[in-house]
Amino acid sequence: MVFLIEQVTKNNFIMAHKTTTHWKGRMLFESDNPSGNTVLMDTTDHGIARQQGLSPKAMMLSSLAGCSGIDIVDILKKMKITDYRLQIDVVGELTDDHPKYYHNVDVDYYFSGRHIDEKKHKRAVELSVEKYCGVMEMFRKFANVNTKIHFQTQ
Repeated sequence: MVFLIEQVTKNNFIMAHKTTTHWKGRMLFESDNPSGNTVLMDTTDHGIARQQGLSPKAMMLSSLAGCSGIDIVDILKKMKITDYRLQIDVVGELTDDHPKYYHNVDVDYYFSGRHIDEKKHKRAVELSVEKYCGVMEMFRKFANVNTKIHFQTQ
């Protein structure tokens, strides 16, 4: 299978992405992305728990964590900090009425390791949250987003 991936660029910066999503049967969909990789999206099929992929809404939460996490790792790498572990938990609270969407989102950053520089790790999170993470900015358009940073030295 060959995917045609389109990206619109301006001054060597990507300005738009295109994905293509195919129905694979039941409630399963496969979507490509500009890197050429695929991801599965699924939900329960009328109570038959057969999920093979993330639900589309859960994928949004994962995208938020992934976007911010990539920023943080890159920022800390530039600060020459590489010896740590990072876990990001994202909880989204859905509205009661249809169409249901996330109106409150909590993002918890957990850093652990022997030599955690709390000031630098906190700065990396702040830069991601306030400046670099486009997915975070998209979430702010429709949800109240709260962030917390947790440190555990070993």
